[in-house]
Amino acid sequence: MNGVHDMGGQQGYGPVQIEANEPLFHGEWERRALGVTVAMGASGLWNIDLARSARESLPPLDYVQGPYYAIWTKALQKLLIERGLITEQELAQGQALTPPVAGVRVLKATEVDAALAKGSPADRPSTQEPRFAVGQRVRALNLNPQGHTRLPRYVRGHVGTVVLHHGSHVLPDQHVNRMLPPFDGTAEHLYTVVFDGTELWGPQAEAGHQVSVDAWESYLEAVPETVPA
Repeated sequence: MNGVHDMGGQQGYGPVQIEANEPLFHGEWERRALGVTVAMGASGLWNIDLARSARESLPPLDYVQGPYYAIWTKALQKLLIERGLITEQELAQGQALTPPVAGVRVLKATEVDAALAKGSPADRPSTQEPRFAVGQRVRALNLNPQGHTRLPRYVRGHVGTVVLHHGSHVLPDQHVNRMLPPFDGTAEHLYTVVFDGTELWGPQAEAGHQVSVDAWESYLEAVPETVPA
């Protein structure tokens, strides 16, 4: 999805401001926003990629002008309304006006630690052999999808080197549309690809600067080896 969320390498936003001794949360509301989002994620009514897609599809000004956890809260509200768990009127009034939806899975406080420790592994078996090997040069495809993807715009069309192979994992681009556990689509091999800064941003890039991107196999193509003259 080409949206304002894909901000890497874009001009106009200024340098990244690193906050010294940054606290985990800047206010109690941020702690609650994270907790409510994680708790509702355990309902099983959406997955992590669908949650990310909801954040990406927010109006651009909502995304760039609000605090980080405000984005999470607005995306959660969107998902709750789309799933019929709350209504627009209930959201506006801040109180329940209709009976709760039956059959929604609830994450109890006593179950949180075990659920977080278990996680939601995304690795899946694959019958396909990996197309790329560590050390191989690859090019990120120039993709412009209408839906969710994990391939950043600033690496598309550029050449990098595979430095790690992570096995096969759920492809987020498909996972966002499928909710049946376990994931019923074809897993893809996942690689870490390193790009030189000068490859991405030209000679004005900081010397020695590199960017690492985790990229699924369908995001990449092999770069033919050059033959010495």
